[in-house]
Amino acid sequence: MTKMKARYLGNLQVECEHAGNGAKIVTDAPLDNHGQGRSFSPTDLFASSLAACMLTIMGIFAERAGVDITGATAEIEKQMSDSPRKVAVIDVCVHMPGKAYSPAEKVKLERAALSCPVHATLKGQVEMRIRFDWPE
Repeated sequence: MTKMKARYLGNLQVECEHAGNGAKIVTDAPLDNHGQGRSFSPTDLFASSLAACMLTIMGIFAERAGVDITGATAEIEKQMSDSPRKVAVIDVCVHMPGKAYSPAEKVKLERAALSCPVHATLKGQVEMRIRFDWPE
């Protein structure tokens, strides 16, 4: 079990702290919802956590398989719905670093990404459009 805490700072900002290691993240309401957009909004973190989880699980697989994916990146785009206001769509494009990957490595890395806990949690709840950009 992981424990965290959140504290309202005022001005639509919230500080989240990880109880185990003390790491902190401050969120801010987005510009389109009464905020100043000075930091990630809670829904920005929500969408970003999908890509971070995918890359992490890919990294775990890659280390075990002896495949270097250092430098892999992901672009994330979040679309909100209005009624009710919620995350409707998360687009993730994973860009793999410029090296040769075998067809088997590509399949295994994509499967690893799509087996991450965040993807499993969101499946059927939020539309996720995932793409992988492999070097040629």
